[in-house]
Amino acid sequence: MKLQVSKNLRVLASACPFPLYIVGGYVRDALSGRDSRDIDICAPSSAEVFCSVAEKCGAEIDAVYKNTGTVKLGFGKEKYEFTCFRSDEYVRGIHTPVKTFFTDNIILDARRRDFKCNAVYYDIKADEFCDPLGGIDDIRNRRVTTVADADKVFGEDGLRLMRLARQSAQTGFIPDKSCLEGARHNCALIADVSPERIFFELDAILHADGKYGVEGAQYNGLKILDDTRVLDVILPELTAGRAMAQNEKFHDHDVLEHSLRTVLYADGSIRFAALLHDIGKPRAFLDSGKYYNHENIGAEIIADVCARLKVPKKLTEQAVKLCKLHMYDLSGDAKEAKIRKLIVNNLDIFDALLLIKQADFSACKDNLSEAPCVTKWRGIFEKMQAEGAPMRLSELAVKGNDLISCGVPPRQVGKVLERFLCDCALNPKLNDKKTLLARAEKVKFI
Repeated sequence: MKLQVSKNLRVLASACPFPLYIVGGYVRDALSGRDSRDIDICAPSSAEVFCSVAEKCGAEIDAVYKNTGTVKLGFGKEKYEFTCFRSDEYVRGIHTPVKTFFTDNIILDARRRDFKCNAVYYDIKADEFCDPLGGIDDIRNRRVTTVADADKVFGEDGLRLMRLARQSAQTGFIPDKSCLEGARHNCALIADVSPERIFFELDAILHADGKYGVEGAQYNGLKILDDTRVLDVILPELTAGRAMAQNEKFHDHDVLEHSLRTVLYADGSIRFAALLHDIGKPRAFLDSGKYYNHENIGAEIIADVCARLKVPKKLTEQAVKLCKLHMYDLSGDAKEAKIRKLIVNNLDIFDALLLIKQADFSACKDNLSEAPCVTKWRGIFEKMQAEGAPMRLSELAVKGNDLISCGVPPRQVGKVLERFLCDCALNPKLNDKKTLLARAEKVKFI
């Protein structure tokens, strides 16, 4: 098998007085029969010598990091990252190596990596693979093993704990026993990784099925975090639900497993909220011996978790809102008028709310049929649309200036418009300018 290599890269490899290799995910994915766009290259050369050759071949050097022998370069939109062969020395758990030793030994370069499947090289000039650690066999057998003793590999860099879960999930490869044991033994080291990087990896795990289309990849990645107990360190509030039983009439799984399965069944747009939607249950049970009010307790916990992990504001707000509302009308007895008001008051997240209620329902007993609540709510929404009910303030027949003109104090305009929106959602026939202005005379001092 030969890899597809661009003309620019082949010209560069031919011009190098040393072998130029492609390494890492591009090679792994090609051997797995998958496409990949990110290409990392390396060579037994200094960054200065490589840059000199690359520039003569028409490459633009975007950045050079001499301490790590890393070069970012490109041929127009065609971008690459080059690294010199090297061996790194770490302080236990710290992601950045404290010392870097440059070498011309490909085995030493391979040993500094994380997993054997990522340590297969492709010699561009010779058009052949170089496999110093047996990574091709791992790729063929769809397994993940470490490039050295697993305890050493994970002990060197805590970020590898997240990378294990992410890459295993995305590729569908299975970590071997020693790999999992090494990760479990070093799980506490994830606390040394920056919260931004932890969230970046967690988010990638939550959407791992989108990388190569591996079904259930997001769930598989979370299960690895759970199995290695990394999840206990990054989300202890969530794993407090492990082994917490739920009413067998409605649930087949404990609180934690239910949360992970909610992610399994959730649309990609709401998976972070799906993971955390029941995070308030352990504390609610501790407080009262029941799960009552866990949605509001959970919303507070989610806000704290998001602050700790430096989650983007918009995603934080979505997760908090969905947590607060995911239990509403669980028994299906809420009156239509209340659902109409809920829709207009939460229109910005209404679609997401339907998605999380469906995922929550499916995760209870692995039931893929439509949740009764979703059927009910969607029916009410469609009825409102058919009636022409306004769902946004901009759809009302009156504007703020109209209300001010008829005597409503400016400070009250917003409240009056919101009240009119709810009134018209219940009775769309009220959405008439003359009618609303007449009503404004009666409500202007609320």
